[in-house]
Amino acid sequence: MMKILTSILLLFLISLPGYSKEKIVYLDVEKIMQESIAGKAIIAKIKKKRETSIASFKKKEKDIFEKEKKLISQKNVLSEEEFKKKIQDLRADIANYQKDRSKASNDITQTRVKASTNLIKKLAPILETYSKENSIRIIVQKKHIVMGSKEDDITKDILNLVNQKIKSIKID
Repeated sequence: MMKILTSILLLFLISLPGYSKEKIVYLDVEKIMQESIAGKAIIAKIKKKRETSIASFKKKEKDIFEKEKKLISQKNVLSEEEFKKKIQDLRADIANYQKDRSKASNDITQTRVKASTNLIKKLAPILETYSKENSIRIIVQKKHIVMGSKEDDITKDILNLVNQKIKSIKID
């Protein structure tokens, strides 16, 4: 009899829903990166760096194209050895151009990654303080949520805090 009573009591306690003051919320980190003052500054600086790089490479590309045209027009005038030497020089210029362009692209990508990492590092203490003040147990990134209530989205609150506390991020 005691076992049956204990089993029923245990079953009853297990079946009760858990009501807790602590909650689980989600945050759209991409929105923070795109819409915060610091995030917009990062995007603008990277865009400017990319545009400067593109303009520089367009000029180099035009110079190489002009060299090629000039070389083609001199094909019948130059000796075979001189022509081969100039072709090799042109190929070396093209290889250097491609190498430099790839390096510049990688540098811009690295700059973007470092800046994003720095913003996230500065975001961590803000999230920690916010979670303590609001009894939040877990904050999950929105991209990892299949479905969630709009009430559990803290992106706007965090965006306001980030805009108040982080004005800019240093990027190289």
